Amino acid sequence: MSGSFIIEKLAAHRRDGFACGADVLDRYLREQAFQDVRRLMASCFVAVAPGSDEVAGYYTLAATSVLASALPAETLKRLPRYPLLPAAMIGRLAVDQRFHGRGLGGAMLADAAMRVLNSDSRAFALMVDAKTESAAAFYRWHGFRPLPSLPGSLFLPLATARTASR
Repeated sequence: MSGSFIIEKLAAHRRDGFACGADVLDRYLREQAFQDVRRLMASCFVAVAPGSDEVAGYYTLAATSVLASALPAETLKRLPRYPLLPAAMIGRLAVDQRFHGRGLGGAMLADAAMRVLNSDSRAFALMVDAKTESAAAFYRWHGFRPLPSLPGSLFLPLATARTASR
């Protein structure tokens, strides 16, 4: 639970009225999310108010990897010397405009980090590809750091997320 919302796997939730302000994210939830889940491309989690089936926000989570050479030198000091490192990708994250300003986006980020940390498979970081500067600023506010060689790509070491949740 996060505040007045419950975050759960996408199921028979009402998605038709979802409007975050970005048509591509609204359309994805309505038309593509179930297909990606069914094809094992991503997991989709939705935030709903208790007793409601109306989606207030959602995010997707998928496996990915990051080139070690793309990471900042200070991060690499603490990692094994593998060329590719396991990570989890937040592919999409959106909050319906009616619920902006309630901390739901941050709560969904924390939920994603905890799901990855509690998973049997391991990842060293959460990754995002911010499409706009305001999205990048949101992720930076929540502790994500940019990859020097990949503009718009940010990462959050899960060790940082684990420490913050204690």
